[in-house]
Parts: sequence; structure tokens; C-alpha cells
Amino acid sequence: MMTQNADKKRQQIQMFCMDDMVPHNHLLRIIDKAIDWNFIYDLVVDKYSPDNGRPSMDPVMLIKLPFIQYLYGIRSMRQTVKEIEVNVAYRWFLGLEMMDRVPHFSTFGKNYTRRFKDTDLFEQIFSHILQECYKFKLIDPSEVFVDATHVKARANNKKMQKRIAHEEALFFEDLLKKEINEDRESHGRRPLKEKDDDDDSTPSGGSGGKEEKTIKTSTSDPESGWFRKGEHKNVFAYAVQTACDKNGWILGYSIHPGNHHDSRTFKSLYDKIKDIGIETLIADAGYKTPGIAKLLIDDGIKPLMPYKRPMTKEGFFKKYEYAYDEYYDCYICPNNKVLTYSTTNRDGYREYKSYGMVCAECPYLAQCTGSKDHVKIVTRHIWEPYMEKCEDIRQTLGMKELYSLRKETIERIFGTAKENHGFRYTQLYGKSRMEMKVGLTFACMNLKKLAKIKAKRGLEVEGKSLELSILDAIGLMKEKWLWGMRPRVALSTV
Repeated sequence: MMTQNADKKRQQIQMFCMDDMVPHNHLLRIIDKAIDWNFIYDLVVDKYSPDNGRPSMDPVMLIKLPFIQYLYGIRSMRQTVKEIEVNVAYRWFLGLEMMDRVPHFSTFGKNYTRRFKDTDLFEQIFSHILQECYKFKLIDPSEVFVDATHVKARANNKKMQKRIAHEEALFFEDLLKKEINEDRESHGRRPLKEKDDDDDSTPSGGSGGKEEKTIKTSTSDPESGWFRKGEHKNVFAYAVQTACDKNGWILGYSIHPGNHHDSRTFKSLYDKIKDIGIETLIADAGYKTPGIAKLLIDDGIKPLMPYKRPMTKEGFFKKYEYAYDEYYDCYICPNNKVLTYSTTNRDGYREYKSYGMVCAECPYLAQCTGSKDHVKIVTRHIWEPYMEKCEDIRQTLGMKELYSLRKETIERIFGTAKENHGFRYTQLYGKSRMEMKVGLTFACMNLKKLAKIKAKRGLEVEGKSLELSILDAIGLMKEKWLWGMRPRVALSTV
């Protein structure tokens, strides 16, 4: 017998409780129990007038609006508000009743512009949630994975202009200059002169003047950078440098234009995480530079980086085929000829040159150099011992397996963020708004993980330790049976 009553209950009046409309295992319910949201009041109290103006929107509700957007990967705030209007769980999470009016989609944007812009509010929110993870001893900072991903900017690839840009100074430039001059003096060479923009003269071992290059700049979002990867991916983007532990907890982040190389922007991220107790830092080949190696080793951190193939033309000898003699400070070529020290250039590389008259009659000349004067030059950075120490660490037992965890940690974080949290592109303009998006997205990811762990282990009261004893676990199970609840804590979790 077919029933036909699809629309008979549309006009029916019912009495219900908002709390009963949200399932007990709903993600927003367990997230709401995971932390005490009142911490937001303390962060924003100085951004509101204490006794003037009309009553404002609840700051907790204001911050929860973008939390919903980034938690569920909704593409815009306008669409988020539309979803809240018809979703009971979203209304419950914000503290709205069924008949309450949902805030306008521009509410958060106006508050951001007038109150939160150019502040570290969203970084503080990320840090507070991270501290909650530290409190329950879920984070192991001894092994940290670092990498960067690119987020497409809200910029038309065809609307651009070219401009002259100066090369950004390296974070170790001053130290490198000092050690270059010390190295030159130890070899009987004069210190390098300071670069002068108006001087066209070129000192020995380097080039004069600041290096300039022409770059593409977006007219709609000038703070983004032109990013090239392969033959097809050419877009304006932002680079998001991220650090995580081996359990997948996000420990820190930094935002940069998409055309900045990872090795140049590493220092800004490292300054945020260097004091958390790192023993080994794992990074890809983009970070394998003498400056980063020296920075980490001098701070007592083991850098674990992959093997990097020599970028030598095919048919020529590789650099490792020239043996370095540390005692005599020279190189020995495959034909057992000596390449002696010549100079130390501005980039920090010692240049070792062969004798052209000797090399002209060498049977391996075609495999060694193609220079007209038959002189072979081999370079060695003054911080090369740090790079050699990196190689020793890489060859240590167990390091290969540790490096392979990148795909299960930092790469998985990027994949999850892009697939589930709208991290492939941004609808916002400017670096400051991008920092807000990244901070809240990573805060959502950490909070979601924390909430699920606490729910799985039956911890619904803020501040209770995760390290339960067997008696605590048994007592909690008895208590839940008395209330007719299914126990969530098993002895296997103790």
C-alpha cells in the first residue's frame, strides 16, 4: 500500500530543544566541547570600547563564522551564511535559535577591516589551540618536518605588469660577508669592497652593484608572486611554509609571495619554532643550502635532507670525481693534476683553478672543461663542512625511514587542507588576509584532530589529563553505565 503524505507536516507546529537537533557524535558538537571558547574574549577585549557605542555581535560567534567556512571548505563567506541559514548544526554551534537572523555575510569582513586587520589575533588563536595539544602531551617536537605549498591567489594571470625588483637579502648575509673576508685574508687576499650602486667597477671575486631582475606583478593582488612549476602551472600564488611533527600536528607557518624560494624564506618560519625542542629537522632538497645547514647545526639541530644530484652537463666529470685535499687546500682532478686556490667570491665560494698549459694536453680535457683557455674551475663553499655533515647525517642508520615519513606527515597535511578545507586557492586579497585564512585553517585542522582524540578517549571536561590510570578508566566506565550511556573509554587506551 503506497503512502502519500510527503507534505502534510510542513505547516505543523512543534516544540523542540536546539540541543536535541544535533547528533551527539556530530563534528561540531565534539569540537565545541574540545576547548573553552571564552579565551577569545580575552584576545579581543582591547579591540572593543568598554562603555561607548551600541552592543556588538558576540566575538565568539564572529570568530566561529570563518571557523565553519574553513572547517568544511566552503568557498566564500556569502555561501557560508547561506549554509548556516538551513543547517541546524551550524546554528547550534553559533548559538543561534531557529528563528534568529543569521549575520550578514559582510559582517566578518567589516569587523576584520576595522578591528582585526594588521593584528596577530588569528595567530594567537592558532597558538592557543596548539597549546591545548601540548597540554595533553600529544605533540612530539623532537622530529619536525618542514615544507611549503602554494595557494593560488585571487588574481587574473592576464592582468599584470613588469617591474624592476632588487634581490632580497639572505638572512645570513652579514655573517657570510664577515667570514668571506676572513677567509680571503687567511689566503693572502684583500677583503672585498662594499657594493656600490653607482660604481660600475667589479672587485676581484665578485660583481659590483645590487642585482636587479624583472618580475611579473599582479595588478589586482600585488603582494602575491608569479609562481612557475613545470611547463603548465604559471599562476599568481602565495607560498605557505609549514612545520609539523611526526604525528601530523601543525606547529607553525609563515606566508610569502609565491615567487620566493623556500631557502630564502625558511628563517621566518624557523624563528617561530626553534625553541620547541627540535632534535632533527626534515626538509626537502629546496632547503639544502650551506646557510641553512650552518644555522641548524650551530643550534644543535640535526638537518635531514635528501641527496641532491650534481647539476653537471652530460658527458662531463661530476664534482665528486674531483678529490678535495683538506691538508693542502686543493683539488685533485681525475688525471691526478692539482687545482690550486684562486680566490673567494662574494657568494662565499672558494675557486680552485687548474693550469691551462697543463690541461691543454690532458686526454680527459673534453670531459673536464669547455673553456677556451683550458682552465677548469671547481668551487667549494666556505661552509661546505656543514653540507658534508648533512651527508653524514643522511647516511646514519634509520634516517632513510625517517625521511620517508614526509609523505605521511607534511604532505598529508597539504593534501587534506587542499581537498577538504578550501586551501587550493583563496578568495581574499592581500598577504594579511592570507595570513588570517592560513591561521584559521590550520587552527581548524589541529582542533578537529584534538576534538576527535578527546571524544574517542571520553574526555569531555576541559583540563582533564589524557593519561588515565586503570582505576580512573574503570570508574569512568561505571559512571557512564549508571547514566545509561555507552562507554567510550576502553582499557586498551590506557
